[in-house]
Amino acid sequence: MPEYFIGLMSGTSLDGIDAALVEFKEPPSQQSLQGNCRQIQTLSHPLPDDLREQLLALTLPGPDEIERMAIAEPAFARESANAIQQLLDKAGFSPHQVTAIGSHGQTIRHRPEKGFTLQIGDPSLIAELTGIQVVADFRRRDVAAGGQGAPLVPAFHKAVFSSLALDRVILNIGGMSNISLLPTDSQKPVTGFDTGPGNVLMDYWCQHHLNQPYDNKGQWAASGSINDQLLNSMLNDSYFSEAPPKSTGRERFNPGWLESHLKDFSDSQPEDVAATLTLLTAKTIALDICQYAPSAKEILVCGGGASNKYLMALIEDELNPLPVSSTASLGIEPDWVEAVAFAWLARQTLTGKPGNLPAVTGASGERILGAIYPAD
Repeated sequence: MPEYFIGLMSGTSLDGIDAALVEFKEPPSQQSLQGNCRQIQTLSHPLPDDLREQLLALTLPGPDEIERMAIAEPAFARESANAIQQLLDKAGFSPHQVTAIGSHGQTIRHRPEKGFTLQIGDPSLIAELTGIQVVADFRRRDVAAGGQGAPLVPAFHKAVFSSLALDRVILNIGGMSNISLLPTDSQKPVTGFDTGPGNVLMDYWCQHHLNQPYDNKGQWAASGSINDQLLNSMLNDSYFSEAPPKSTGRERFNPGWLESHLKDFSDSQPEDVAATLTLLTAKTIALDICQYAPSAKEILVCGGGASNKYLMALIEDELNPLPVSSTASLGIEPDWVEAVAFAWLARQTLTGKPGNLPAVTGASGERILGAIYPAD
């Protein structure tokens, strides 16, 4: 009997809540999901501008944080419940057909070096509003075990995208970028980590100068020229030379970080900065793949960055002659991989299976992740 789960993901880009209704066919005891995991329906639910601004403000230290968080959290949960209802309506499903919701929540602070990571989303309210049990708070158990709490999706990548024929890298470009190296040898550990900024700085720059949420297909950036001095200044950030396991987020790569590098380049044209930020993302990805995944024979891209043609062209150029394509070739559209992954993580939790990979996060061992919030 197939089972149906819903995965919810809202990443550092804060461009909305991605929701995916997913069918799983194979018994939970099986290690591989290949051919047995199918996205039934998907939906992207935009966040209201005022809520987005509240959440963005919470990613950095400020006054009255606890009260502001307490106000934003149920508002985010209501938007999550709205996304779920729209998804069910679109798919022609009812709540009782869904085993559980895997809700990532919204990361507002990620400080694994200080022993904490915080995702808000009020899963109790989501369960109450939808009538479906919710699994949430996936990252903190990994942090409790000494890990980074991120990235978590490499465990899903291993289950769905591994190949017996070649070593493969899954490259996820969301607000941040992360890679998973999937070796053909099942005895070798999957490795993965955040390479640095993905879309987050490019999106900010586009919003600031064009009043658009993102640079459509990278056309604006493609009209600019690379500023090599600015690029080198940004590449000198110590994060890029840190060895994995490592993870990062808006607490490090944010508008303030960018402005600190731009102070010596105040005469730069906006489109030139856009081009340089795009190359920063491409180059940091490529440098880490070459250093930490030299055996890779194929790169499959997922996340919103896969739609940026200019970024993809730069990545292909940096990684030439490695072939670069998207996860669509293996049955999951690139925009929905993370949402599908959190449906899978919820299933792992409910079946008593680990959801982390210690070689990726640095945790002391495999752990069952998340907390369960019953529907009634």
